[in-house]
Amino acid sequence: MIEKIQTNIQTNLRKYNQELVDIKPQEMLTWGYEKFGNQFAITTSFGIQSSVLLDMVSKLRLQKKIKIFWIDTGYLPPETYHYAEKLIHNLSLEVEVLQSELSPARMEAKYGKLWETDKECDLDKYHELRKIKPLENGLEKYDIICWASGVRSSQTENRKKMKFLDVIRQRLSLRPLLSWTNKDIFYYMEENNLPAHPLFIKGYSSVGDWHSSSPDSIETKGRDTRFGGIKQECGIHTNN
Repeated sequence: MIEKIQTNIQTNLRKYNQELVDIKPQEMLTWGYEKFGNQFAITTSFGIQSSVLLDMVSKLRLQKKIKIFWIDTGYLPPETYHYAEKLIHNLSLEVEVLQSELSPARMEAKYGKLWETDKECDLDKYHELRKIKPLENGLEKYDIICWASGVRSSQTENRKKMKFLDVIRQRLSLRPLLSWTNKDIFYYMEENNLPAHPLFIKGYSSVGDWHSSSPDSIETKGRDTRFGGIKQECGIHTNN
């Protein structure tokens, strides 16, 4: 199926993006399900704003549940693990955890603490091992054609250039919340009584691994607080 999509990918992308431009996020999720069925999934990090997309998915009335993949690096803060348990329970979610074939201890024995070198190439290696490969293995396992995530255009320079639907590593990537603002996220969470991530209360506007996340400051905010300011993207949402 991946090869079929690749054959006329530009035609499909143009057509699909025209279909998506004027519809709401929930409708985009339904669109993905209707187009790709069991070969459609969403990913989550259980980060600061993850509850919005998860809540939307939980409220869809579909014949079968959409697969939800949680990419767990093994280095998430304790608060994230507790928050994940809370959301899974509150929203009655069925989540499949995707993890690296290398345990954290084994990876550190082989490569060292890759996040401590201040080298972008080492961070790239870390993200390849702990995020990108686990995700790709999960997508391949279920022959996923299209996967959705909660990325937004205001988060990074890379995301400003995104469309609602693009190709990432030979699969379609859907972004239902791409045009949403921080206010949109706040009001949705408030109206739907969604709990805030515990680290949001401590000043974090973005959170990933414990060793590569920090609260906002006067100098840095949002994604600039991640990865020691060396990079903004972990590689999941890029083709490089």
